[in-house]
Amino acid sequence: MRWRVRAHELDREPPTTAEQHAPAGCALLDLGIQNTGPDGARWALCQRGYAVTPSVQTDDEEGGGTESDDGLALVWTLRGAPHYYRRRDLPAVAVATAPFSDADAAKRIFDANRPLKAAGITALDALRVVAREMRDIVRTPTVKGEVSAQLTARLPEPYLRFCRPCDAVHVYEQPFRLAALHAGLALRPGTSPPVLERIAGWDIEPFASGVRDPRFDVIRGYLHFYGPSDPKTVAAYLDAPVRDVKAHWPADAQSVTVDGERRWMLADDIPLLLDSPETNNSVHLLGPFDPYLQLRDRGLLVPDAAHAKQLWPTLGRPGAITVDGEIVGVWRPRKAGRTLTVEVTPWTTLRGAARDGVTEQAQRLAGFRGLAAAEVRGL
Repeated sequence: MRWRVRAHELDREPPTTAEQHAPAGCALLDLGIQNTGPDGARWALCQRGYAVTPSVQTDDEEGGGTESDDGLALVWTLRGAPHYYRRRDLPAVAVATAPFSDADAAKRIFDANRPLKAAGITALDALRVVAREMRDIVRTPTVKGEVSAQLTARLPEPYLRFCRPCDAVHVYEQPFRLAALHAGLALRPGTSPPVLERIAGWDIEPFASGVRDPRFDVIRGYLHFYGPSDPKTVAAYLDAPVRDVKAHWPADAQSVTVDGERRWMLADDIPLLLDSPETNNSVHLLGPFDPYLQLRDRGLLVPDAAHAKQLWPTLGRPGAITVDGEIVGVWRPRKAGRTLTVEVTPWTTLRGAARDGVTEQAQRLAGFRGLAAAEVRGL
């Protein structure tokens, strides 16, 4: 756990404004930082001491946007979720996050694969078709619904489904999202519904086989930030078949034992893990989809089943209160006028520095949201 705190940069002392670093320096951007929730990836970066401005508040829980003067861009990648990356890395990210095979692509697009398979169309070929059409449609910034409508008019029946909530026929959601980056499209900041726009200078052939840069390799990234781990756990994170993950398992992944179970760690990380120093008792209010909470071996992070159910409900996730990397409770924000109320549910009694840290974090979140004050309830 100390290794993961260190790898996620949650052991850094809170910086002064002058000490804050440009967000592009955050190592987690190699794997991508999911941008879900009202504070999203930018609050995650802020928690790690990076200088960021809050994204424009919208009613769309995915929030966020494409590029800004901090060099970041937002695109749909792993699991079809919006993730922040460095804008300059997007071509390498497209290759690294693409499905490993047709079987992998079929799994990642879920029920969209059934009519395609029946029509003799492979999932990868379908994604290429969708990406090329999307690229042709989006010449100027275009609202997602308009892109979907034009795409629906262009594509034959195997690509389409009847959507009961919309009472309309349109393209399947996962192929739409997974094809967008390969179409050279990103999301514009603060738009709800999302607006797609072209990435400048994009000349990547959609879903072309290519050499994956080890720095952005998603299996290596998971092992580095969430290791030690195993192929089944990594596959769950990627929505990929275990067989494909095993076929692309890093050659320098070394077998280790954790509580009697066999796992793997990147060889260069093992000495750092064994030498992980004591952390600094820092307190964080992590957002519901903070990278630290995105691991798949949840039992290691939260051993108590009732607490795990509280932190990861099916709908409406709370944030996590951490002290020295250990999750000690959950929190939920509520805005009233210019005041942010943070309702906390501690799993243990918080005293002294931990209690003060929660209050300081709530004030920091209020400032991040552009609010005048914060009130903490439940301590």
